[in-house]
Amino acid sequence: MDRNPDQKRAVQYLYPPVDPFDQQMVDVGQSHRIYVEQCGNPKGVPVVVLHGGPGGGCSPAMRRYFNPQVFRIILFDQRGCGRSRPHASVSDNTTWHLVADIENIRTLLGIDSWLVFGGSWGATLGLVYAQTYPERVAHLILRGVFTMTQAELDWFYGGGAGKFWPETWERFIAPIAEQERGNLIEAYHRKLFCGDVAVEMRYARSWASWENALASIHSAGSSGDSPGEYARAFARLENHYFMNGGFLEEDGHILNNMHRIAKIPGVVVQGRYDMICPPSAAWELTRRWPSSDLRMVRNAGHALSEPGISAELVRIMDQIGMEMR
Repeated sequence: MDRNPDQKRAVQYLYPPVDPFDQQMVDVGQSHRIYVEQCGNPKGVPVVVLHGGPGGGCSPAMRRYFNPQVFRIILFDQRGCGRSRPHASVSDNTTWHLVADIENIRTLLGIDSWLVFGGSWGATLGLVYAQTYPERVAHLILRGVFTMTQAELDWFYGGGAGKFWPETWERFIAPIAEQERGNLIEAYHRKLFCGDVAVEMRYARSWASWENALASIHSAGSSGDSPGEYARAFARLENHYFMNGGFLEEDGHILNNMHRIAKIPGVVVQGRYDMICPPSAAWELTRRWPSSDLRMVRNAGHALSEPGISAELVRIMDQIGMEMR
């Protein structure tokens, strides 16, 4: 989704593209089948990669943060997005379903414990998974942290980020009637789930464009339209999760349960100028996590493809790989 004019510079930090040695559709129940792939070294250090969104899907570029001779790289499309089916479905699609899916994948692949690598919503999901199954997580590597609090949602969908990007914010709120703008997540929800696919796609593109435009520090405040089917799954799933507070038990659930992963080593890579997930969340998270290391990347925004963020993540994974070989 990132449209970063500096994106080509990030490629120099990444490993060459590799093809999967295993691809399968896994039946996880409730009529959901999820796409799972493995690449790299079948006998290497296992690492599961959690994509963002919710609804973003995994991509071949995500394989390239790991030395394929060292790591057994596992990627999957979460329920409702990417190659998983049914597409754009929010039925039986909650954080807890996804946590169960991750654990099912681990069991299916015969892995005792693994590294968990995730950014943005992937960081959220990685933290909830680790707090639920701490004995299965050897290390957490997180980027662009989102802790699924109301304050974070208010920042991005309540006008906070819009104060820095007023022209982009105006485009985002323009399709919504003025009297409905007091709760944009709820207003977009009515359009994204109206039952008319053409209308849903139109509003989905608007929803996705707001986020895409703010992902990179190099952004000029606009982005091209995402493909309709992709945007529809991305927007519907994000909106569904945000309408329901991530299906967590309380506001601040992740922060309030950091004691459960206090001994799990972790690294958090955070762009200093992240407009989507402001650094205060990463700061507060690591303040409560004695085994963590916060790496604040200057001159970087939110996107995984930011050159400084890419370089730091590859550096971290190389170091962990050397330690665990």
